[in-house]
Amino acid sequence: MRLRNVPGADAYLTAHPLVIKNETRYRGTWKETFQNPENPIHIEIGMGKGQFLLTLAKENPSINYIGIERYSSVLLRALERFDNDEEYKDVNNIRFICMDATNLPEVFAVGEIDKIYLNFSDPWPKARHAKRRLTSKQFFERYDKILAFDGVVEFKTDNRGLFDFSLEQVELAGWVLLAKTYDLHNDPTLSRGNVMTEYEEKFSGQGHPIHKLIAMRQ
Repeated sequence: MRLRNVPGADAYLTAHPLVIKNETRYRGTWKETFQNPENPIHIEIGMGKGQFLLTLAKENPSINYIGIERYSSVLLRALERFDNDEEYKDVNNIRFICMDATNLPEVFAVGEIDKIYLNFSDPWPKARHAKRRLTSKQFFERYDKILAFDGVVEFKTDNRGLFDFSLEQVELAGWVLLAKTYDLHNDPTLSRGNVMTEYEEKFSGQGHPIHKLIAMRQ
């Protein structure tokens, strides 16, 4: 279970220079915010403690990354890792936002994002909460409003029920399934260059297969 209240978390985020405040003001100008408008922008929704996105940012300096996390207490952990781990001291192609993903179209303009990562998202197991799942048709409609023409969504999970639901939603949303696997770590193609999240290390270490899909619009 994620921690929801950590004393000092909000103050830490407010003072941090890479945490974007009043994020709707940046809509349509994110490339200029990074001061390298020729570089693509990738976002991770629900970045957790940051291992996945920080690794990508370090390995791909020509790509700009934005980590989105709903809970300040969780984003705090990612920022502490970024600030205190020596391996990230030269990383300058990343920003962070504490926000709810339902507001994506108010924060990013049409075509402004080139790739969206969804990793081990909350399954919202009750049927009445299905529209809250980040791979629901409702969220694909939000992604449609911010992705570039050839932009893609990449999703990883160990939850087979959520994965099957996500495959159905891709079709219902009118998107194209580019690739899928029910066992990522044993897939010679999709496992190439795979960067693991904290949850991925934990679940795969327990013997759970990791599922992955890649989708784009028609």
